[in-house]
Amino acid sequence: MDLTIHTSSLPHDDPDAALAFYRDVLGFEVRSDVGQGRSRWITVGPVGRPGTSLLLAPPAADPGVTEDERRTITEMMAKGTYGWILLATPDLDATFDKVQAADVEVVQEPMLQPYGVRDCAFRDPAGNLVRVRELR
Repeated sequence: MDLTIHTSSLPHDDPDAALAFYRDVLGFEVRSDVGQGRSRWITVGPVGRPGTSLLLAPPAADPGVTEDERRTITEMMAKGTYGWILLATPDLDATFDKVQAADVEVVQEPMLQPYGVRDCAFRDPAGNLVRVRELR
């Protein structure tokens, strides 16, 4: 098989804040923005890499999700335990400085992990964990 990851998704609870974070802070380009109000599905991705996208979607939009499940998803998002993504960059320090300057919640400053990876972590506006790994 010849498979690639085309699109992954993260939930958002404020489409404008999510858009500002992923576009303005991380520098992703907007590929699509459909829906209205708080029910918007926004696709973003790295500039120049059209084969890799991130879908920012309203949580529990599926009509098959129960009210109890919606409540659980909302609680997990508030705690930052529902969604996460791992990104990579050749310049971790510059990326961290830019993100930190945007006044986001820093979870971990750049550091060398015991397993040999140098990375940092922060949260997006919906509480999703965003880890950034340094490419070597």
